Amino acid sequence: MSLFQTDAWLGAWWNTWGTTAGFSSVIPGGSGGSGLYLDNYRFRGVLPIRCLQFVGTNYRRISTPRTEYNQLRSEWFTDSEFEFVQSLPWNEAVFRDIVDHSPDLNEIKRLCKSKRWLFRVVHSDDAYGISALGDFHTYLGKLGYNTRLRLFNRRKVLQSCGEISRRNLWPNECDTFFQLLNDFHRDRWGTPCFGRLSLAFHKQFLADIEKEGGVPQLSLLSCDQSAISVLYNVEFKGTVYNLQSGYLESFHKKLSIGSLHLGYCIEEAFLDPGVRLFDLLAGGGKNDNYKKRLATDITPLVSVMIVRGTLLKLLYLLKHPDW
Repeated sequence: MSLFQTDAWLGAWWNTWGTTAGFSSVIPGGSGGSGLYLDNYRFRGVLPIRCLQFVGTNYRRISTPRTEYNQLRSEWFTDSEFEFVQSLPWNEAVFRDIVDHSPDLNEIKRLCKSKRWLFRVVHSDDAYGISALGDFHTYLGKLGYNTRLRLFNRRKVLQSCGEISRRNLWPNECDTFFQLLNDFHRDRWGTPCFGRLSLAFHKQFLADIEKEGGVPQLSLLSCDQSAISVLYNVEFKGTVYNLQSGYLESFHKKLSIGSLHLGYCIEEAFLDPGVRLFDLLAGGGKNDNYKKRLATDITPLVSVMIVRGTLLKLLYLLKHPDW
């Protein structure tokens, strides 16, 4: 069970975006499984689409925080449950961020073949993790020289800049944390990290995940009491999920503040006997894929589309003759 199949994550997502015009819930998510919903709309205002999707994801219409490691529930493939899902009025299904080569994906392919539904991969990505079961310094020794320098070896340079401190801003300074995260992102990328709805989602999620045993870690790194970096982590069932980060790019020309801050958090995960994995999740950095250089484990993810409506199948075949 991952963080993304908790009641807290999926409940907060549906409470925030479930009222979107055209959305209708089919199977609630949470308790260790993904949910399903229908998104009814007209593509380019003309073609009627009834898209079956995982709760926590959306294809084409809205952008929301990414929900990874989605999975089909085994009961959906029993005769009665599958008949229920098949009887729903969907003509397209998009299942995002499923683990590649998993039983779930194999079952989807089998069903598409038996039902003569169109199937294609619409996106692929890798999620990166760091096993925290060994010794931190042994892990560092396996990294490349430059990566080790950015992550750990320049701590003395950082400490020479002033009094360095780290603390968790959850729960009493949650608003301050997200304001800093947005400010850092605005300076670096030109836009804030989270808009109004995403902020509401994350705040509800953090409040609720504690009820399921999750531990929010809104880590602030400061120099002489001035914020220079923030890391948004949540520990859940032996895994620390690194959800977001932001830092002051102009702090020191020889330092990668974000990498150093990440190094402190990774080391904490190694020192905690209850943590098995530090999950960097999918995606890369602004200039290079730093996650790949840090990872000990790589999990391939795929997003797949299924089309079963006669008209829609014909239109897609005209657009994608290689299907």
